Amino acid sequence: MTALLTANLPLLAGAPNGIKKLRELILELAVRGKLVPQDPNDEPAIELLKRIAEEKARLVAEGKIRKQKPLTWINEEDKPFHVPSGWEWTRLGELGLVGSSSRVHQKDWQTSGVPFYRAREIVRLSKDGFVANELFISEELYQELSTGESVPKAGDIMLTGVGTIGVPYCVQKTDRFYFKDASVLIFKNHVADSSSYLLKYFISPLWVNTIHAESMGTTVHTLTIARANETLCPLPPLAEQHRILAKVDELMALCDQLEAQQSDAESTHAQLVQALLDSLTQASDATDFAINWQRLAEHFHTLFTTESSIDALKQTLLQLAVMGKLVPQRNEGTRQDHLPIGWSTKTIKDFCTVQGGIQKTPLRQPISQHFPYLRVANVQRGRIDIAQLERYELTLDELEKWRLDKGDLLIVEGNGSEKEIGRCAIWQGEVADCVFQNHLMRVRPTLAQEVEYLALYLNSPVGMAHMKRLAITTSGLFNLSVGKIRSIPIDLPPIGEQQHIVAKVDQLMALCDQLKDSLTRSRQINEQLANTLVEQATN
Repeated sequence: MTALLTANLPLLAGAPNGIKKLRELILELAVRGKLVPQDPNDEPAIELLKRIAEEKARLVAEGKIRKQKPLTWINEEDKPFHVPSGWEWTRLGELGLVGSSSRVHQKDWQTSGVPFYRAREIVRLSKDGFVANELFISEELYQELSTGESVPKAGDIMLTGVGTIGVPYCVQKTDRFYFKDASVLIFKNHVADSSSYLLKYFISPLWVNTIHAESMGTTVHTLTIARANETLCPLPPLAEQHRILAKVDELMALCDQLEAQQSDAESTHAQLVQALLDSLTQASDATDFAINWQRLAEHFHTLFTTESSIDALKQTLLQLAVMGKLVPQRNEGTRQDHLPIGWSTKTIKDFCTVQGGIQKTPLRQPISQHFPYLRVANVQRGRIDIAQLERYELTLDELEKWRLDKGDLLIVEGNGSEKEIGRCAIWQGEVADCVFQNHLMRVRPTLAQEVEYLALYLNSPVGMAHMKRLAITTSGLFNLSVGKIRSIPIDLPPIGEQQHIVAKVDQLMALCDQLKDSLTRSRQINEQLANTLVEQATN
């Protein structure tokens, strides 16, 4: 199975989220006994279980731990899959003992002292190996709690019990902390030989899927002490555990290399694509533009192989459109301001009216009626989403003032967000008698034919840069206003050329969408092949 895995690493890594899935596959094969060959000379896992049971009995006899409640017997039908000879299906509670801490009340929390961890701190420790802790308990309380069995010791494994459940952290010799009851569980390793194997098991899909499946139906995912103790675990012979760990580490290192190579390749590819696209927008004249475009066209299908590269192409096409470089000009040459001959620069107020939306108010008298209205969420870049429309109580006079007409352009004010400012789309009259809220602004050109080019301009990198410059406030937030929208400069071609540009952009955007669809289909095929290989490896 390992040979099958390594032989197909490029295919598996190339699938969507491929390296993440590859890591999961490695762990799944490990806990199923399919990652390394079995050795009939290995001491069977049952012998390890006997030693653990003997150690527990000794600790109970000495009064160091309480006698454990009997765990449920494992019937054949309980076992999720067949394990190799020498392995054993066991309950987690047979390998050690899952418990919790003594109750620490909130009044005992401090800002210094011995660290006190909740689930969120354990998740951070598991991921990074350290945590910027904010809660502590006193040294005196810690010493008092240390007389019991719940204080974490080196080799114990902490498991998150709420939220993101089952996340493990192995206690190190240098660790000194206490933890919140129920929020975090502790797996006490009375015979610590299997600690390293269990850490791999606790991040495997088998463990994650099992504990989540059993907590479905609850408002918040929880992992209780009783359920953790009863969770099934496939246990290999101790010698095989060591071989599994070595192989997992070896394959994870390969995944790290693949990830680094992939990241470098993606970064290099993105830089190359952007450099070639920039050569189009920076072309000095028509001849230079034609040469640069030919260079791009020769490598089109090797350059635009990712969604981000296709999105970059779309942005460049919009920029070329509003620079007058996307369609042939009726009059050759440019003016001193670099605009094509026949173009003019106007501010939006020169050829449009701009109006802010209506402020939502409390319920009124029965004379008013309810009408649909658009919110910020309804206006996406280049499209209006009417899947969810709220209704608003208005008088007929207010409806008349704020009603949208087909061909109105709606612009998002921003509400402090850099990403949201200036999103705009054309209202096509999808719903009758619709108004718009105060975080949207309505722009209505004097000539209805100009609205499509205006929307194209504002959604282009040039238009977005204008809006971002106008929107930033002294506090660092981003916010547009009716006055700022009115002051935006627009480079306007003649009406006929506007329509020609819009038609060409629509045509090229459709081709970009086809390219994305083709990319999606290719990835789906790649994913199907990868899934087939995974099924072969795990079955």
